[in-house]
Amino acid sequence: MAIALIVILIAVLLGPILLKPVERNLELFFVVVGVAAAIVGGQFGWPMVREALIEPIGLTLAVLIFGAIARVLRPWFDSAIQRMRAAVSPRWIYFALIIMLGMVSSIITAVVAALLLVEAIAMLRLDRPSETAAVILACFAIGMGAGLTPIGEPLGTIATASLRADFWYLMRLLGPIVIPAIALVGVLSLFIPPIPAASLYAARPLESWGEIVLRGVKIYGFVFGLVGLSWGMRPLIGGHINRVPQAALFWINSISAVVDNATLTAAEIGPTLSPVQQRAILMGLLISGGMLIPGNIPNIVAANRLGINSREWARIGLMVGLPLMGLCFAVLYFVR
Repeated sequence: MAIALIVILIAVLLGPILLKPVERNLELFFVVVGVAAAIVGGQFGWPMVREALIEPIGLTLAVLIFGAIARVLRPWFDSAIQRMRAAVSPRWIYFALIIMLGMVSSIITAVVAALLLVEAIAMLRLDRPSETAAVILACFAIGMGAGLTPIGEPLGTIATASLRADFWYLMRLLGPIVIPAIALVGVLSLFIPPIPAASLYAARPLESWGEIVLRGVKIYGFVFGLVGLSWGMRPLIGGHINRVPQAALFWINSISAVVDNATLTAAEIGPTLSPVQQRAILMGLLISGGMLIPGNIPNIVAANRLGINSREWARIGLMVGLPLMGLCFAVLYFVR
């Protein structure tokens, strides 16, 4: 059993990176491996299926509802950004966007926050380096903020379900670190020179209602598979991970830079962990998830929309993420 689960875990970690068909059909892939992991781990049954059916509902509804609201209000949003651009320096606009979207992403979802970010930043018409830097900093803020509730992003959904916690548990656990970190990222954005130029953005029409519904279906399938993966990995990881020191848990999860952080959450988080260990794992995932494009959903959305390549993202993402990791580690390790 252990060998089969290790093979499944390796496939989950490397498949989306190495195989294009897996990357293009990620949600279906996770449904298959999630069910396979639950069967191999001896966890497949009605309790697992019931949780897998129920847990994605909150996030899926949030994606659908706020996606629809964003579509209806897009003309108003575009007009508001244009008026702000005429009255205020772009530096203060993207500072406000980073703080606002970071704080509300746990409610409107990381996907919708990233779509609004791309729309707004592109309308500022900055040069490529300035626009790229502003987007990457904003994705750090959105990724961290979205992890504070179970409807913000899959990481929060899976962590809350695995820990059998209430809606605001992650806010209490991580909020005292995440909220100052979002503010710090916003302050860093003030050092980006607002140089006017042609945007990376290519004009696009309003999303169709079909695209919004399809995105919700994909999110549901993705989280369904993650729940199965979480259940299946419990026999392999649950008995060992609670012995790993807090510091090691934090730095090990820096691999979230190349692997979606929800995947690692499904594999690692469980009720046997102490709150200190939970905090170390989740903060390691949330911060390092912003360093490279594959680490988080907002990164993927923004990079695809604006044509930011991996090298451009890594140059800024690592420069921002590694010091943030070090600062967070100091807070976790030395400030009780």
